[in-house]
Amino acid sequence: MTPHLAITMGDPAGVGPEIIVKACARLKDRLADGSLRLLVIGSNPALHAARDALGSDLDFPEVTDIDGEWPALACLQAGPEGEPIRPGVLSVDGGRFAYLAVERAVRLAEAGRIHGIVTAPLNKEAMNKAGYHFAGHTDLLAELTGARGSVMMLAHGNMRVSHVTTHIALEDVPKKLTPERLRYVIDRTAETLAGLGLPRCRIAIAALNPHAGEGGLFGRQDIEVTEPVIRQCVADGLDVVGPVPGDTIFVKLRAGQYDAVVAMYHDQGHIPVKLLGFNVNPETGTWDALSGVNITLGLPIIRTSVDHGTAFDIAGKGIANELSLIEAIDYAEKLAAARVRVAA
Repeated sequence: MTPHLAITMGDPAGVGPEIIVKACARLKDRLADGSLRLLVIGSNPALHAARDALGSDLDFPEVTDIDGEWPALACLQAGPEGEPIRPGVLSVDGGRFAYLAVERAVRLAEAGRIHGIVTAPLNKEAMNKAGYHFAGHTDLLAELTGARGSVMMLAHGNMRVSHVTTHIALEDVPKKLTPERLRYVIDRTAETLAGLGLPRCRIAIAALNPHAGEGGLFGRQDIEVTEPVIRQCVADGLDVVGPVPGDTIFVKLRAGQYDAVVAMYHDQGHIPVKLLGFNVNPETGTWDALSGVNITLGLPIIRTSVDHGTAFDIAGKGIANELSLIEAIDYAEKLAAARVRVAA
């Protein structure tokens, strides 16, 4: 069975509607032959406006969540329309739609109508002004699904990086590095690699301190916390190595020596992935494309996301790049297909 994926629009005032139309246009052949099925959830008027502005001939038939059979490409209205949403303009209604789209998608996933969720970017300020007080998609999805823990994985090509911690102060990272949390991240990472069909699932653990602490001279967390966890993982049959110093581990990952790295904190993992994911125009000194996927591990449902924000400054101009969204769809499809096979 071909998995059915939902794409949540995010904030309709951002680049979400535009990149959805562009991605679907590039995937048109697969949608036509039935090897890919997508349901766009958000503001249908915003989606149709983006399609018309781009001059696309794509058809997005409107469906409801109780319709028996959906077309391979369709759209579902997340909630009632309010004030007109204008591209690039922050609004309460934009935040409301961003929340409602995710909520509808989660309920459809729980009901088995869809098999994975791909999220376009939302604006945290707009969502909070709408009364939904979450730091972002990850917190929102954990609340809606009742998940007890989650893990952020960034992926770009063969660069797959999970994170022990993300949005906390650097001084708090050592306190969050517990044996339980590290093992949880390793286990979720191994499950995801297996779901992607990788044969070995080789995982390297990044050291917290320079040179893995240099025998305790620069800190003992790598010795007292990380090393015992790695030994237990190996005893349990997992292919895990480390702690590997942070200044070399990502070079080895890029060279294919590992299938994923577990990073200790936000910037340790984000910088190498985003450095490779940004396509910089040498003539202008600006970036014109971003490749990369954000995958949330530890949820009862599959969720992938673009690795960029709403980009209000370019919304509605027809220049937003859809590559990250296409990659997020590809990852969600692989993970969903694996889960469908297991369930069958």
